[in-house]
Amino acid sequence: MSKRFQNWAETWIEDNILHGGNPDIEDYNARARRLMDEMYAAAAVANFSDLETAEERKHLAPLVLAKVSDDTEFDYNTFTLKYLLAAEFEDGD
Repeated sequence: MSKRFQNWAETWIEDNILHGGNPDIEDYNARARRLMDEMYAAAAVANFSDLETAEERKHLAPLVLAKVSDDTEFDYNTFTLKYLLAAEFEDGD
């Protein structure tokens, strides 16, 4: 297992894959496969060998699928309200 490639791939996933998506347009599995192909094309451009990338496919596929199918969104207003309340009551609740 190539730790160098694994670190690069995790960074690529975080930088290039948005959470969720519209499953009516493209289901999660199809989107994950398409993005995996894009990631491995980018890996070839970044000079990773086929040997380095081949064994990582089975380890990275679940990460990509999890990122694609996660539809939780960050609500900034709720975060701000909770932060202000925690600061006001000083107990973190």
